[in-house]
Amino acid sequence: MRYLTQKIIVLIGSLSIGTYAFLLLLLYFGVFLISSPELLNYTKSLVSELFNDDSLSYIGVGFGAQLVDGALGMAYGACSTSFLLSLGVSPAAASASIHLAEVFTTAASGASHYKLGNVHRPLFKALVIPGILGAATGAFLLSEVIDGEAFKPVVNGYLFIIGFILLRKGIASKIHRKKIKNIGALALAGGMLDSLGGGGWGPVVNSSLLTKGKHPKYIIGTVNTVEFFIAFTSAGVFTLFLGMQHIEIIVGLIIGGVVAAPIGAFLVGKIKPRPLIFCVGLLVCFLSLRGLYNYFY
Repeated sequence: MRYLTQKIIVLIGSLSIGTYAFLLLLLYFGVFLISSPELLNYTKSLVSELFNDDSLSYIGVGFGAQLVDGALGMAYGACSTSFLLSLGVSPAAASASIHLAEVFTTAASGASHYKLGNVHRPLFKALVIPGILGAATGAFLLSEVIDGEAFKPVVNGYLFIIGFILLRKGIASKIHRKKIKNIGALALAGGMLDSLGGGGWGPVVNSSLLTKGKHPKYIIGTVNTVEFFIAFTSAGVFTLFLGMQHIEIIVGLIIGGVVAAPIGAFLVGKIKPRPLIFCVGLLVCFLSLRGLYNYFY
């Protein structure tokens, strides 16, 4: 009992000022809510709309997709879209919901990676600005100019080649480290393809960087942290031109993703580099072949 009490005291003492402010606001809102019958009834009605019979499914989708994305550095969009479509959600609703939910899940994931020391600052600086420009450009083009479906075969073909290279490196006895070149161009392309194809930042950027032999922990941690800025930019442009719908799906994805984010960030620091690279390559090959099959058949 004494040990548990000491742990609780240490935990309380480690909380930041922002955390205390958030808890205080939460307590204030709770007291205000109880003292106002009209607001309480409105809140109950809103909660019942957001958390309907399918809410647990959406939360499960968000949890599973973010767990994969946090540990392997990719596939949040692909996993979420696949599961949501299997639940009967339309492609347009799935895409819009995922981009908005990613703003919150990538924020939680990025914060977790940063706290665990998985972020490489020079790589972060090299990726973030070109990635934002690419995401904004892609979102605008998809909203107002072109149909992103035409780009999917090209993207999936490229990803299959990257995945095959990763599989070879995962099997190889030694990873040869090489200097990474043209990071800005890679981030620009990754951000644009992410917006145009409904996902792709992780597979394109992570896969390309991992083929250079850098440590997966820092590659995945840094790319996942930059993904917050990519998601924020894409979501802002899509909302500006297309609006916001299906709030219950967004809320479910956010809850599941935020819970899974620190778990994924923890796993990426515990898995050895070669098995992790092999898993990423296997996942990229599977998703790219699946995308090609769905497009042509």
